[in-house]
Amino acid sequence: MYLDQAKKVEIFGQYGKDAKDTGSVESQVALFTYRIQHLTEHLKKNKKDFGTARSLTKMVGRRRKLLKYLYNKDVNRYRSLIKALGLRK
Repeated sequence: MYLDQAKKVEIFGQYGKDAKDTGSVESQVALFTYRIQHLTEHLKKNKKDFGTARSLTKMVGRRRKLLKYLYNKDVNRYRSLIKALGLRK
């Protein structure tokens, strides 16, 4: 599996407050970004996988909502997260 428990702990430790911080916006956005990148690579190879394409679209929307929330809450945290993940906005 592409996303095991060790990888999640690594992502949460890098972007959250600690390795068990699964609820912060930064850690959730980082996890969504990792999953979106994986699904994008999968869809490049499997163009007719429409179920995965739909779930990818939904995931991008959820990440966008979280980023919008973070932008309205604290612009500096938003900008640092965007820069750390390499997202464009």
